[in-house]
Amino acid sequence: MTKFGMTLSSEEHGPARLVELAQLAEESGFDFVSISDHFHPWTNEQGHSPNVWPVLGAIGERTDSIEIAVGVTCPIMRIHPVILAQSVATTACLLEGRFTWGVGTGEALNEHIVADRWPSAPERLDMLEEAVGVIRELWSGEIVSHEGRYFDVDHARIYDVPDEPVPIVVSAFGERAARLAADIGDGLWTTGTGDTITAWEDAGGAGPVYSQITFCWAPEREEALDTAHRVWPTSAVPGQLSQDLPTPEHFEMASSIVTRDMIADRVPCGPDIEPLIDKIETAIAQGVDHVYLHQIGPDQEGMCRIWRDELAPSLKK
Repeated sequence: MTKFGMTLSSEEHGPARLVELAQLAEESGFDFVSISDHFHPWTNEQGHSPNVWPVLGAIGERTDSIEIAVGVTCPIMRIHPVILAQSVATTACLLEGRFTWGVGTGEALNEHIVADRWPSAPERLDMLEEAVGVIRELWSGEIVSHEGRYFDVDHARIYDVPDEPVPIVVSAFGERAARLAADIGDGLWTTGTGDTITAWEDAGGAGPVYSQITFCWAPEREEALDTAHRVWPTSAVPGQLSQDLPTPEHFEMASSIVTRDMIADRVPCGPDIEPLIDKIETAIAQGVDHVYLHQIGPDQEGMCRIWRDELAPSLKK
């Protein structure tokens, strides 16, 4: 059965507001929330990027049953896998079976801050494979030492680990990444493109498939287009640039050529929910079973009202 979630856009909202929105999502009947793990927003207009781990603890305290996913962490540069293994284990202990961890190879935007060389995409996949192996070993609760190609661990032990292993859902946007996700992951995080999902399934992938649908609901279409174009012009920036541009200022330059018409072609905007339903149904038909909705802009309450009154009744038929 398809589960429906709400994006907690940490690029657009501060930490207290994110906690408030998680509670709103639970009250609105969403099955889960997804929150990113970034150091920077994509553009300065978005204006926020709090550390996800204390926010997750606060969300756990303010909610009772909604599932919580991080989509996604890059465990290969900005934060060492040992530290992330402990952070995830602690979070999972607090959330008691409600937590799913998404991982991927990241973006220069968030990872270059430690002044290391930004590796090629194939090298980052190799680093991710090693990092996930180290993390799973640490979750055994045993003492771990590791001398690897990319990471070293010296007699590390995590004392507080959850009773059940944390699901690791691996992000993939191409055939090689899809094969790796099938090999090391408990599910797939993707844009919902059928080719990646098919490659993952052909490689033996099993588990949930997560994908985000971005839109902007507003009472008037022009208002929604203005908000989407101002806050999220990067929705029209091609994928490889999204991985390699290093600063919000670079993303602003790349998206300066994005027009309102380009946003209108890519992002459902306005009060008409039929284009959004079409996108959701297409994703489900391609194999996505965890669809989460990213409402651009501040009117999250309006979006949740439309979810309760119109979207959920239509989709859950």
